[in-house]
Amino acid sequence: MEPNFFDREYLIIEEISYRFTGGPQRGEVVVFKSPSDPKDYLIKRVIGLPGERTVIKDGQITIYNNDYPMGVKLTEKYLYPGLSTGGDVDVQLTSGQYYVLGDNRTISLDSRSFGPIKRSGIVGRAWLRGWPLNRLTRFTAPVYQYQG
Repeated sequence: MEPNFFDREYLIIEEISYRFTGGPQRGEVVVFKSPSDPKDYLIKRVIGLPGERTVIKDGQITIYNNDYPMGVKLTEKYLYPGLSTGGDVDVQLTSGQYYVLGDNRTISLDSRSFGPIKRSGIVGRAWLRGWPLNRLTRFTAPVYQYQG
């Protein structure tokens, strides 16, 4: 998840709010059970939401939903400058499915490898980085600039 998260950082995961809200929002960083081994946990960023179509082509992510039936490209300012999203993906998410990607797209094991994740596997969202102190951060979902 570099450049935003590094090994050995101490994160506080908020596990309550998704029980009372509609679930993760685009851009939130979530912790979930690994689809290949439920004893392991992964941390990734939510890109595609339930009911949306998520397309990755030519290094760009396009989201199709009720607000953008013709599709809208995501601008992701939290990635390394010049980094594009590899892969050739076209997936229609069903109810309770999320498409997640790592921030270090060139080496991330994410939904491009294991497919969408289920809502039931999501433990919570990254809420606070408590260590190291010089990187103390409260996390919020980014505000996306959409390109038509």
